[in-house]
Amino acid sequence: MKMLIGGEWVDGEKTIPVRDPFDNSVIDTVPSATAEDIENAIVSAQHGFQVMRKLSVHERSQIMYRTAEYIKARHDEFSEILTRESSKTIREASKEVRRCVNTLIHSAEEAKRIFGQTIPFDSFPGGENKVGYYFRFPIGVILAITPFNDPINLVAHKLGPALAAGNSVILKPATVTPLSALKLAEALLAGGLPPEALQVITGSGEMIGKILVPDERIRMISFTGGLEAGKKIAGMAGIKKVGMELGSNSPVIVWEDADLEPAVESCVSGAFWAAGQNCIGVQRIYIHEKIYEPFKQKFVELTKKYKVGNKMDETTDMGPLITEGEAIRVEKMVNEAVGLGAVCLAGGKRNGSVYDPTVLEKVPENASIHKDEVFGPVVNLYPVKDFDEAIAKANSLPYGLHAAIFTKNVNLAMKAAYNLECGGVIINDSTDYRLDSMPFGGIKNSGLGREGIIFALQEMTEPRVVCFNLPEKI
Repeated sequence: MKMLIGGEWVDGEKTIPVRDPFDNSVIDTVPSATAEDIENAIVSAQHGFQVMRKLSVHERSQIMYRTAEYIKARHDEFSEILTRESSKTIREASKEVRRCVNTLIHSAEEAKRIFGQTIPFDSFPGGENKVGYYFRFPIGVILAITPFNDPINLVAHKLGPALAAGNSVILKPATVTPLSALKLAEALLAGGLPPEALQVITGSGEMIGKILVPDERIRMISFTGGLEAGKKIAGMAGIKKVGMELGSNSPVIVWEDADLEPAVESCVSGAFWAAGQNCIGVQRIYIHEKIYEPFKQKFVELTKKYKVGNKMDETTDMGPLITEGEAIRVEKMVNEAVGLGAVCLAGGKRNGSVYDPTVLEKVPENASIHKDEVFGPVVNLYPVKDFDEAIAKANSLPYGLHAAIFTKNVNLAMKAAYNLECGGVIINDSTDYRLDSMPFGGIKNSGLGREGIIFALQEMTEPRVVCFNLPEKI
């Protein structure tokens, strides 16, 4: 496939292979962008912004609706491409494509609700003859940098609100999963998006980032990815808006009154969805000591039933990690924990890029798999006896994206909601729940700002005050 620059599909002298992580076969190739390509993209995006900002709300909204319909009519095609280039099974990919459609429809709807408000200027002496209001306007060229784990819906979460608000976008998709993003760009053009409003650049993230991130013509950076990359971007960005979702190490509390069956099923799914490569995936589970053993038994039993293998098989529960290198990284983290005293209850084995769903207990707090984001199919179990202890342990790491609690006690649920340090508390479901319209983001090392369409629209627009000084009071 080709890059999209200046409304044209552009090849490159050098190309990068896109591989299926399951068998390492080459699916396609994409160009490796040059500095000249990047400059052309910036210039085109500037022109694209001038076009987008002059479109009516109705026109921008209809583009989103038509794009959603285009993807919906080609659901199977989009699902297969997503499955081939990523870690997701065909069932997981199908769900993501449906979510992408919903994200675009919601963007179309929220484009009509970018409201302003009147301002009571006469609330302070000297303002008696003044009337006015504020409205929100698009900010300009937005750089969107997206990860491999949700290669179409996370792209839609950046493009949908940015374009619906009247901005233009330069998109840098993950190097290993660019095809879904390019297909989404194709859909947007088919939906009537002005050709220069969207640039999609493929190639080395480090090289592209070094040029684009500090460029003053870029007015906002929307980044989803790892903490270290986020720190580099923050240090390079200069004076511009920055929104970041940087991952987590999500804790779940399972209290003694919880319904075990749904809690186990939800947490197993939350731990191993997309091979655990999920920023809100379940990583630490704090279980009341009275139910620790039965919870552990049921959890391990269900984990061992997980079918791992061919992503295109509808009966497969979990596919590979995105590369063999990532599987080796997870393997090293597990082996380190076991060497420090952790006990492996299930999994713990690697076959190429596939790492079996793995359950650990007695994980020392100095183990990297306890302290860091694993971003793989590994979950740690811990017994606790006191609710305040559970809250403290859940809050003990420098992350704060999602947390969850299973309990029938509404008072404990409310206590958790107000004391867990994170962007979202999920009650009686795992941390791996996200509605595409809710505010999504974290605190501490989990990021800056919020996504979710209406909240992203606020981030991707600016308020402008209009004040009339009248000759006499009306």
